[in-house]
Amino acid sequence: MTSSRTDILSLLNGNKPASPPAFSGLIHVTEEGLQREGLLLHEVHHDADKMARAAASTFKLTGIPSATLPLDLCAPAEALGAELNFYQNGELQFPQVKKHLFPSTAYLNEAYFKSADLASKGRLPLVYDAISLLKEDAGQDVVISGMIPGPYTLLLYLVEPGGLFAEMKREPQVVLDALSYLSAFLAKIGNVYHTSGADFITIHEMGGSPGFIGPSKFERFVLPALRELHMNLPSPRVLSVCGNTNKSVAALAESGADAISVDQLNDVAASRKVLKDTLLFGNIDPVAALWQGDEAQVVEAVQSAKEARVDAIWPGCDMAPRTPLRNVERLIHHDFSAN
Repeated sequence: MTSSRTDILSLLNGNKPASPPAFSGLIHVTEEGLQREGLLLHEVHHDADKMARAAASTFKLTGIPSATLPLDLCAPAEALGAELNFYQNGELQFPQVKKHLFPSTAYLNEAYFKSADLASKGRLPLVYDAISLLKEDAGQDVVISGMIPGPYTLLLYLVEPGGLFAEMKREPQVVLDALSYLSAFLAKIGNVYHTSGADFITIHEMGGSPGFIGPSKFERFVLPALRELHMNLPSPRVLSVCGNTNKSVAALAESGADAISVDQLNDVAASRKVLKDTLLFGNIDPVAALWQGDEAQVVEAVQSAKEARVDAIWPGCDMAPRTPLRNVERLIHHDFSAN
């Protein structure tokens, strides 16, 4: 039985249900859903109404009680001046930055962020409008996630990796300062998402996950920026990280997030023992189980997560657009109370 919006909001505010609900705060639009709405993926990013319809399409076809906006991680980078590839040749790809803006993190200084109201640049106003439209359309039935990249992930979109990695060794304070400015910028965006109708904010720190940059660099560079970001965002706040994060679960909890979402490489049973006061979401493989798996594989993945005592059944990352709707239905309609 599908969990209700009320049950999920209660969970997000710390009241754990008897069985974990299945939903997502990451991107979960599908090719089937877009086709049913008569939409193309590349066009939805430029029109608030189409963006809202696309976000609601998976709910309308499967009953999954959630929707996420925006439908890409790059809107903040675009607002800062990055040029994006929207893949207009029919490819089912989410937008990506074409090239890095800066050779050094030093360009992301106080003067740069005081130069204009950056939180109203690029497509961000469209996203704000789309969240409001989504709220009007489906807000009584679904929880709405306003998704932003983590500060380090955003930094990777903006600065050439060679310059960034060299500065992390030679001039770490320059990097820390840039991450602090980006945290403040992202907090402004997240707060507008919230006032526009988002029920919670998901910080998708893909590039800055300790599973990718290592525990020590995470604690030195990413964790301070995440603490600052969470401190300036309204609750509930979910931190999503990718990769093998088993050695850093305690550090992730120190970020200030209300919930931690992990992927299939995380030992969620071990993480459950570490996370006492922080909710744990995950860790369904979005490719092997949801996209390419059959019914038995989806059920097995859900049961494994349930037995590890996650607080919510979440895909471990963004759902692949070609994920079949039947697997989304299996995810949410599986009998969680069964042994």
